[in-house]
Amino acid sequence: MGLAYEHGNPRRQLRPRAGILPTGHFLRQEQGPMRTTNWLLILVCAGSLRVRAQEFGEGSSATAVLAQEHAWFDAQARSDNRVLDRIFDNALVYIEDGRLVTKGEYLSRVRLAGSHPGQITVETTTVHVFAGTAIVVGTYREIGVKDGKTFLRRWRFIDTWVNKQGSWILVAAGAAPLSK
Repeated sequence: MGLAYEHGNPRRQLRPRAGILPTGHFLRQEQGPMRTTNWLLILVCAGSLRVRAQEFGEGSSATAVLAQEHAWFDAQARSDNRVLDRIFDNALVYIEDGRLVTKGEYLSRVRLAGSHPGQITVETTTVHVFAGTAIVVGTYREIGVKDGKTFLRRWRFIDTWVNKQGSWILVAAGAAPLSK
């Protein structure tokens, strides 16, 4: 059994036509449970390998992105601009309290806050991976000192990471304070 184009067919589809393939060819039409079982086994194996590859790829990407998130929070709490400079893309778009902040402005703010180390604790995170892009949504709690007084703030955030040459780099982020 083979496929052949039928002239004059208005749908221009390939139609099965007997006698095209030589006898003994692997596509010849055979009946029976063994052929059906073989094809079913091949499809199940192929499908499970594909699903496993996707799970491994997305799982390892999500883990790498979460590691970068924690490195960011840790570096900010320690006022470590060298680490932040490596994590942030040069064209970083960051929105905080409704203001647009560039990478340079963000790093300057962290440098000025260096004498008042704070503590940042991630409360919840969810990572969604789409090929070479990851979106992280979550909340965190920040404890710090401002004007000699200790403060506690909670924030909701959304971060966008892009895999550039094998490294996850932060390209956009936004944070908004949670109401008390």
